[in-house]
Amino acid sequence: MTAILDLQIASTGDNIPSQADFQLWTDTVLTHLNLTEREMTIRVVDEDEIQQLNHQYRGKDKTTNVLSFPFEQPALFLPAGITLDPASISDEMPNLLGDLVVCTQVVATEAEQQNKIISHHWAHMIIHGTLHLLGYDHIEDDEADIMESLEITLLHKLAIDDPYQDH
Repeated sequence: MTAILDLQIASTGDNIPSQADFQLWTDTVLTHLNLTEREMTIRVVDEDEIQQLNHQYRGKDKTTNVLSFPFEQPALFLPAGITLDPASISDEMPNLLGDLVVCTQVVATEAEQQNKIISHHWAHMIIHGTLHLLGYDHIEDDEADIMESLEITLLHKLAIDDPYQDH
């Protein structure tokens, strides 16, 4: 197992994947990237909570499918006169990746509108969000190409079609 998951179900929605599904999807990402023992929280919510979080953290007063909150390493403040040997400070990514918040109703609506199998869309949202926690982004075209290519590769490992093809 490569992902240590804290799964929080705070939704009354239908078609919420199992713990095993979430584990498979996150493990697929981490294994492909040769990462082990990374911890993350996945919180499954309803529309009111995702809208409030989207408004609070992104300034967008609307629902969304998934929000990613990468862990930010706090600065280390040492008392005066105390120093650390620079060789003892690791540049490795911390084991704590961060939090994903996924909206049940938005995922279901998108899957229906895009003619996708709902479990496949859930897998895509979890993989997409996990990649964000790992620092991948899609703001710039070249970044989007890299991230989408990786998503397609990971979903293919799960026997899931390219989510970016026309449906």
